[in-house]
Amino acid sequence: MRAEGFIRKRMTIMLAVLTLLFMLIGVRIGSLTLFEGESLTARGVSQWTRAGVVTPVRGDIEDSKGGLLALSATAYIVSANPRQVTDEEGFARAIAPLIHADADTLTQKLKNKQVASVILKRQTPRETVDAIRALQSQNGEMQQLLRGLSFEEDARRVYPRGVFLAQALGITNVDSVGQSGLEGWYEQLLRGVPGSLRTEVDARARLLPDGKTSYVAPIAGSTIRLTVDPTIQSVAEKAMRECIAVNNAISVQCIVMDVNTGAILALCMKPDYDPNDPPRQDAALLNALMRITAISDVYEPGSTFKILTCAAALDSGAAKLTDSFFCSGSITVNGDRIRCWKNSHGSQTLSDTLANSCNPAYVQLALRMGTDTFYQYLTAFGLGRKTGVDLPGESGGILINSRYVKDVDLARIGFGQSVAVTPLQLITAVSSVVNGGRLMKPYILKEVLDEKGNVIERTRPQVVATPISEETSALMRTLLENVVVNGGGKNAAVSGYRIGGKTGTAQVYKDGRVVSDVHIGSFIGFAPADRPRFAVLVTVNEADVPVDYGSATAAPFAGQIMEAVLAYLGEERTGEGQKASASVPDVRGMSLPQARKALAQAGFFSETDGLSDTVSAQAPAAGALLTEGGTVMLYTYENEPVQPMDLISVPDVVGLSIVEAGRQLRARGLEMMLEGSGLAVSQSPAAGAFVPLGSSVRVEFELPE
Repeated sequence: MRAEGFIRKRMTIMLAVLTLLFMLIGVRIGSLTLFEGESLTARGVSQWTRAGVVTPVRGDIEDSKGGLLALSATAYIVSANPRQVTDEEGFARAIAPLIHADADTLTQKLKNKQVASVILKRQTPRETVDAIRALQSQNGEMQQLLRGLSFEEDARRVYPRGVFLAQALGITNVDSVGQSGLEGWYEQLLRGVPGSLRTEVDARARLLPDGKTSYVAPIAGSTIRLTVDPTIQSVAEKAMRECIAVNNAISVQCIVMDVNTGAILALCMKPDYDPNDPPRQDAALLNALMRITAISDVYEPGSTFKILTCAAALDSGAAKLTDSFFCSGSITVNGDRIRCWKNSHGSQTLSDTLANSCNPAYVQLALRMGTDTFYQYLTAFGLGRKTGVDLPGESGGILINSRYVKDVDLARIGFGQSVAVTPLQLITAVSSVVNGGRLMKPYILKEVLDEKGNVIERTRPQVVATPISEETSALMRTLLENVVVNGGGKNAAVSGYRIGGKTGTAQVYKDGRVVSDVHIGSFIGFAPADRPRFAVLVTVNEADVPVDYGSATAAPFAGQIMEAVLAYLGEERTGEGQKASASVPDVRGMSLPQARKALAQAGFFSETDGLSDTVSAQAPAAGALLTEGGTVMLYTYENEPVQPMDLISVPDVVGLSIVEAGRQLRARGLEMMLEGSGLAVSQSPAAGAFVPLGSSVRVEFELPE
């Protein structure tokens, strides 16, 4: 009985233990099934399958005519299975020179036997892959050494036109993700949707002959077509290359805009870089070169801002065309003396103040309007806020809060100081002044196309505000045309075309202080003056030339761009606006009235230093060629010599080519009238003669025998 009881007890204990074990197993199975089933299934799938991402074709970027600016070309990912590699160092030494990689780095990757695949090189061109395959096929020994090597399709971004529109286009990283410019801004449209490929493999990650394959096709990215006209952009690129070289400038910017729609026709900044080979090894340099400075950098616009002040004053009734302004050379506001760029302009009409770029006159206009009225117009012109352009990195500029504006601040804002704008803000505002009074939202995306070329989205021009009336706009067009014909914008004049515009010379701040020896020269113009189609803004930052004012550094290149664009747009060149050149008469020794009369009969204006009654010297010199309507400086000093800063020395261009001679003269703020072709054989005035800024130098060229 005892034995039987003992056996029964043991069986009961064993049964309890087994029941408990089965319960634990059941709980574990339930846990694995209910709570860890999904992760375990994924783990298992990853062990018996090999997954890959199928990269979609990134959308193209096109110019307004459909020309390719950015596209994706076929490339390859070079990978290896470390588990199949027996000689890691030999493998690395064989493959490293072909893919331009470090052999030691490759060796370390191949020693990691915990993974079934490692990437050795991304975005490898087809030629390199062909070279690797040729190496593999040399002999059986090499095939054995390079076992486990594989190639997967990849893509790399190509920019067929190199530096053309570089900053605006931007670049992508190795994964074809936009990093800057339009590549980054329109990433969602361009990138597409990735696909996938999954195949069954054995325990050693080898493909199974009868394994199943799952493939999900990628969806290609959309193509974006820009408003940038390839011909106009090419013109701007050429002009800015010359501009930065001739002026020895730190940087230059150019924007060409359709004044009636806000579409950006050209956007060019120098220095730049080739997006096909960006300097990735120098992050600071790359970041600096990638910035779209025309929309991100702010500056005090200087006299180009007088366009907005004049328009606001006319539209608000604070000024009329018949008003008279007197300039004594300075004006005092709140105890601060504000100087004009010239000793005195005397009595002037409103039209004269714009042509003469008289600071005191625009101080008076700003004070006449007062803070509330003037700020209403400045806000309507879009100042102090972003334009909303579809590009990254835009700044809103700097406009002092109206609550804190003193009279002296308002006075300085009137002629373009104590206010900061981006080049894009300025050209957008000025476009509204000349297009009938409509402030347009600037844009660079014209259309979005699907992979079949169908337009799925189109940008419509958008009116943001109407700061001035059509009548005021018409008056401003006339006044600004006069600036180019008779004022400081003469260097941007284009023979046979009606041009309007304004020069500007802005202060440069360094370490919180104004630097007196360098400036930002600019010119903003539009054409045709009576029915504007486009506007051009050229800014030249810190030119290293004797005269770095906007009339000398920026205006000639803006004129060069406008002439080319007008011809491209089919605008006919007429006799209107063309001016002949004539020889300057010798008036030295004459009294001022006699000299003025002689010059007027020859078709010239004159100005004098007013020190005495007899002309002692003149510039340009007697016999020099000067455009009809040009100004001759009359000096009446007795003991004091003419100061070099008043005149420009004519460089020696004999023996130079047309291009180099033009550069030398433009660097001095002089115009070139050329005859013939080849090399320069003579010039008038002669080298070393002192002439006023903007004078013409006739150069004869002959082909060498």
